[in-house]
Formats: sequence, structure tokens, C-alpha cells
Amino acid sequence: MELHVVIEGDKDLTGQLYRQLKEAIRAGRLAAGERLPPSRLLAERLGLSRKTVSEVYARLTFDRLLTARVGSGTFVAEGAARKPAPVAARALAGSAMVEHWRGMSTPLRHPAPAGSARYEYIGGAPARDLFPHADWRRCVLHALRQGARSRGLYGDAEGLHELRDGIARHASFSRGVRCGAADVLVTNGAQQALDLIARVLVEPGSTVAMEEPGYPPARLLLEAQGAKVVGVPVDREGLVVECIPDGTRLIYVTPAHQFPLGVPMSERRRRALLARADELGAIVIEDDYDSEFRYEGRPADSLQSMDEHGRVAFVGTFSKTLSPDLRLGYLVAPLAVLEAVGTARHLTDWHTSTQAQWALAKFIADGDLNRHIRRCHAAYAARRERIVRRFADELSPWFELLPVTAGIHMAAICRREIDIGQLIALARRVDVGLYPLAPFFHFSPPRPGLMLGFGAIDEADIDPSLDRVRDVLLQMG
Repeated sequence: MELHVVIEGDKDLTGQLYRQLKEAIRAGRLAAGERLPPSRLLAERLGLSRKTVSEVYARLTFDRLLTARVGSGTFVAEGAARKPAPVAARALAGSAMVEHWRGMSTPLRHPAPAGSARYEYIGGAPARDLFPHADWRRCVLHALRQGARSRGLYGDAEGLHELRDGIARHASFSRGVRCGAADVLVTNGAQQALDLIARVLVEPGSTVAMEEPGYPPARLLLEAQGAKVVGVPVDREGLVVECIPDGTRLIYVTPAHQFPLGVPMSERRRRALLARADELGAIVIEDDYDSEFRYEGRPADSLQSMDEHGRVAFVGTFSKTLSPDLRLGYLVAPLAVLEAVGTARHLTDWHTSTQAQWALAKFIADGDLNRHIRRCHAAYAARRERIVRRFADELSPWFELLPVTAGIHMAAICRREIDIGQLIALARRVDVGLYPLAPFFHFSPPRPGLMLGFGAIDEADIDPSLDRVRDVLLQMG
């Protein structure tokens, strides 16, 4: 890395170099222990004599800002930096907007100690120990070979054709989505897909309807775009369509596995929702985040597959099937917004990492994704069954599990009055990570209960961890 020094003219060369190096050290731009270039090399780069540089190094060493180590070089001394004095500044013109963003709640940001307990019931997290490292490594090597043969240019905003084609075939096979490669846009996770749709459809004051309770990042993102977000209640059939207000422009739903309650939307409600969207001229965002894992009943059609009027934007993610680390998702956009979304993607982010796209395209094409999903399904089904048994037995006096047929989390509603905050705090003391339902309610009073993710906990850990939860509940009386 080049050392940034600017020498002007041909006067006081020693003084110029001395003052700039001293200021860089005092300000901390040259950190303690950092090695300076050899005097001969720095002299060549700056067009100075080696004698000048050596003299400056000697002065800074005398000032105890540098230290020389025989055979190793010259280094910035420990404690040479000083804390700069605060400088009074004028008020920021955009301070109101900065405070607006600073003040936003981020309930799913997973700050410490979330995800750090020995027994974890954190929602939305897949099983890390089931990640197919060997298969993925092979696909990454394939991606590196593809990259070596490329011209090193920017890619298409919509994504790599090979991956878009693989996603189209996967979504058609697993969820009945009617699409081809041209309808798919590769995104950095589902959250970016939501952001892109909001960018092209939402104006300040636009009415957007979403489930209550629902997914907080979606609500906050839409509100950040200036939308007037309206909460629509959810019952045992899913979103109550009759409560969607007139003038709604965008409707956000999780019909396959309602987030966070887990109930699937009935076919009757699905058809009513599509009819209402067509009546309003609204776009429906179908967030299909973890429905690949189904445990009971026949698979329900996706909203997109039932849509006859081009109203549904289907959003999928590989964060639940593979890993959130990959930041890979996709959007199957209706024709009415497809080109606009592609333009928004180009302007905001251009495209997802091409190497990651090549790897995932290979992973899908070789059948690794379907094999991985089947393997995870077997593990998750066993974990879900064990949790259901425990809550139907020893934990039944305190909680009722809501019926869930898919996904990697379920909701437990309190049967009696329980201090959920105290329960969570006491459970963490015995190394069990529990999480409340309350943060997912915004427009209505929260129902007391727990969100139980079973992707991150091993089957063998479920009984001992729930034994600890039972003991805590008994201690709480």
C-alpha cells in the first residue's frame, strides 16, 4: 500500500516530509506498529534523496514517534497517536432524515446474545451442520474456472442466465410457479427483492397492506419508502381479505407459511385475495421464504400459479434452504413491473456476485439442491415432531402450539398469563435461547407467546433444552 505523502516544489523538503508523517502518526492514520517503507524505497517514490528521508526518520525517532528495529525496519511507536480535539460543526442539513433512519427498530437484526445459547430456538436459521460443504466447494471451484474464462466485465442486472434458468426450473418444480428464465431476477436475498418492488411501486403516501402480525423488516422497508402501511388481521385461514382497504397499491403476504404464526392461507382466501388485487389494480408480493419444507397434507398452489392477471410477484430465497451467508434470493416479477425492476436493480446494486451465481447455478443443475432439501426435510421433520410431542405433554399447561404444516419455525401461544420477558431471561441463564412473538405485532396488541425456530437446534438437544424450559416455568409458578 502506498504511503500518502505530497511533496510540493523543491524547498524545505525535509520539513514537508517531517510534518506530514508526524501529522499522520498523531492523527492515527499511521497506526501503532505499522511498518514504514525503507528509506531508499520512499525516497525513490517521492523523488527525494535517501539522505532527506533518513534524516526525517531520525527526527521522528528522536521524538519517540517512530522506533527502529535492527534487521526489521522502522515502525510507528506505541502510544504515538493522540485523540483529536472535537471540532464544532454546523447542523447537518439532512439531520431529520438521519434521525429517522437511526430511530428505526430492527427487531430481526440478531444482535448479541441472539443465536449464542447452547440450545437455540432462533427463527429463520437453517441447520449449519447440514450445509453440503463438499458439494458447494466443488461448485465454487467450477465458478472460479468460469470466472477465469470471462472477460472481467459487469454482468446483467437481472442475473446470470444459467442461474435464472435453474431457478425457474426449481420454482416450477417445487412450487408450481409459472415462469421462464426471462421472468426471474436474481437478488441479494429476499429483502432486496422487496426493496426493488417497493422502489418501482411505492410513492410517499401510497397505501400498502400487509399481514398483522407480520414480518417487521418488510413493514419498515415499505415505511422507509414513504408508504402508509396498513395491518390486515390474520386468522386460521390466513389474511382476512375483506379488511384490505380501498386504494391499496401493494399487498405483502406469506401464504404458504404465515410469518410468524405459521398458518397456511386457505384456497378460498387465496382466490379472494387474487380477486381483490385485480379489483384494486394492486400487486401482491408472495414471500415464499421456507415452504420447501412441508410435513403434512398436500402441497397448496402458490399464489403466482393461480394468478391469471399478472398481479403476483413471487419472492424466494436460498437463505433458509442453504445459508443466509450466501445472500442469494430471487424475484419472479409480473410483466407489468419486470422491466422497471430490472432498471432499479441496475441503478442501486447492478448485480449479485457472479461467482456466487455460477456456483449456485451448478449446484442446482447437478441436482445438489434437491438432494440437500430432502436431507434437511428429514432432519427438520424429526425435530418438529419432537417439539410437538413435548408441547402436547409437559408444556401443554403453559402453551398451545399453532398448527403448522411447513417451514422451520412454529408459534406457541400462552394458555395462561406468563411473563415472557422473564421466561426468556431465565431460560438464557440455563443456556436456552427463546424468542418472543411480541415484536411481530405492530398494529394490534401482541399475543403473548414464543416463536420456536427448529432449524438451528439438533434433535438430540430438544428434550434436554425443553426440560430446562419446563423447570424454569415451574420456578416461575
